[in-house]
Amino acid sequence: MNSSHDLAPVTVIGLGPMGRAMVTTLMNAGHPVTVWNRTPSRAAELVTAGATLAPTPADALVASELIILSLTDYPAMYDILGGSTGALAGKVLVNLSSDTPEASREATAWAAKHGASFLTGGVMVPAPMVGTEAAYVYYSGPEALLREHESVLRLLGAPRYVGKDPGLAQLWYQAQLTVFLTALSGLLQAAALVSAAGVPVGDFLPDALDTFTGIPVMLEGGQELAKSLETGVHPGDLSTVLMMGATADHIVRTSETLGVDVDVPKAVKSHYDRTIAAGHGTDNWTALYEVIKSRR
Repeated sequence: MNSSHDLAPVTVIGLGPMGRAMVTTLMNAGHPVTVWNRTPSRAAELVTAGATLAPTPADALVASELIILSLTDYPAMYDILGGSTGALAGKVLVNLSSDTPEASREATAWAAKHGASFLTGGVMVPAPMVGTEAAYVYYSGPEALLREHESVLRLLGAPRYVGKDPGLAQLWYQAQLTVFLTALSGLLQAAALVSAAGVPVGDFLPDALDTFTGIPVMLEGGQELAKSLETGVHPGDLSTVLMMGATADHIVRTSETLGVDVDVPKAVKSHYDRTIAAGHGTDNWTALYEVIKSRR
């Protein structure tokens, strides 16, 4: 790590819950932090704690070499910085906003056009966990740039470098969020199902959460799953597509009977239906991957 960055000034643009958590973490480590937000009132507590509120995005850029962006998406970056591109030369933009891999590649080219360096990042914890030992952040782009500023960025969460391609961090981030968002929808679907039948949700949730935490154990750490997905071999020794597909059908029918939304269970059932139609009925449930992995 480069000790010259130990107490370097940092600019954070975007003060939603994640941005505010980043500012607090950086200030607690001793860094002078300049902030900017569309709604200046969001900076009030941070300013009281020692942050400097920049009056304009250009002033925010001038204040630091390292600029951290915590915005809704990449278009917000263009909206905010588009009128201040003259101040971008020599800056390091670390965009920790969510968007697509292609948006990250386009942003890298845009930054380079204006003389700035660019790192893509994806923060893999909620705001209250920023700066804790459990926090980690995917990064992609020039590895040397990450290493140069690692002593600062590490404060937010352990850096996990995934490659030179600027789009890779967002690819990993979106893939992880696919697991997360799908699981949350499944949890709420299950809660709605039991609630519609008169079961108190509070009685049901502990077992549901045990199912969540038990998945890694059931998948034996993922090694066998990875082997099946990589080789395309799905031995049907236990949970076949036909068996799991029958369960998926029962979930749809139960949801319909209870008047619960059926979009999620129907989507899941469609994976099993199409996998059976493709001739994988007696294979392991992992054969769904053969249907899911490409629609080209």
